[in-house]
Amino acid sequence: MRILVVGAGATGGAFGTLLQEAGRDVTYLVRPRKQEVLRRDGLRFISPTADRTHPVKTITAPDGSEAFDLILVTVKATAFEGVLGEIGAFVGPGTSIIPILNGMAHVDRLEQLYPGQVLGGLARIVATLEGDVVRQQMPLTSLTVGGLNGNPVPTDVSEALDVPGVDFSVVDDVAGALWEKWVFIAAAGIVNCLFRAPVGRIIDAGGRSRILEAISETEAVAAAAGHPVSDAGHAQAVGILTEPGSAFTSSLYRDLSAGLPSEAEHILGDLAGRARSFNVPTPLLELTLIQIRAGLPT
Repeated sequence: MRILVVGAGATGGAFGTLLQEAGRDVTYLVRPRKQEVLRRDGLRFISPTADRTHPVKTITAPDGSEAFDLILVTVKATAFEGVLGEIGAFVGPGTSIIPILNGMAHVDRLEQLYPGQVLGGLARIVATLEGDVVRQQMPLTSLTVGGLNGNPVPTDVSEALDVPGVDFSVVDDVAGALWEKWVFIAAAGIVNCLFRAPVGRIIDAGGRSRILEAISETEAVAAAAGHPVSDAGHAQAVGILTEPGSAFTSSLYRDLSAGLPSEAEHILGDLAGRARSFNVPTPLLELTLIQIRAGLPT
């Protein structure tokens, strides 16, 4: 199976390396500058157990139009629209596409363009890009996929992705899993961006009840969409976002505070739009969006 990994950042570089080490045929779709670096230096991936550098195959959008069997879209939402117009040259009638992004808007967009070829994907990994080096901070590396709209996961896709170093699973309700992750990320974004502090300081300032309100708001949207959050998912969200003394902050808040491009509209804006369509009130979410759109102070 020929696999195209769109993006060679933290997520793409980590999973692409593990796939390549298992003997999979992996190619990266990258920008010309990144292609030059990878051709010269290879892709270096530092995990908690190993530090390795591998030569990799790369391609840029103008390089050709040969179809791949499996495409993993691993870019952030801020780059998604840019690559959306580029991957079409690599999609054939038998290509499976797995986007690994937060939220749901990207799934809807891909399904419009490639109906029946899109699978749900959910990755859990704590990794960053340091220059051109992918560094994984914690040993957790999992990938969950599932069919959408009643379509099964092709057997060859499952076999290709089930490799050493990746906790791989196929689930029946991948849409529910995607929604559960989305509303947690949204609740965390609301909490940190609205109060501009880590969880522990917000609790010390008397904000615990507001944190619980933020969780309730986002979970209400998921329920209205037909994907209620599980008891375990709710308990996990409450545990993380109400832990006394916690230094936890969301990646959305960290990006905004650093003046970096953020997934605010993809995570919060899209959720707010769906809440309005379901007539679900989300006052804390709306306040957070106003603050972000007006210019979140650092």
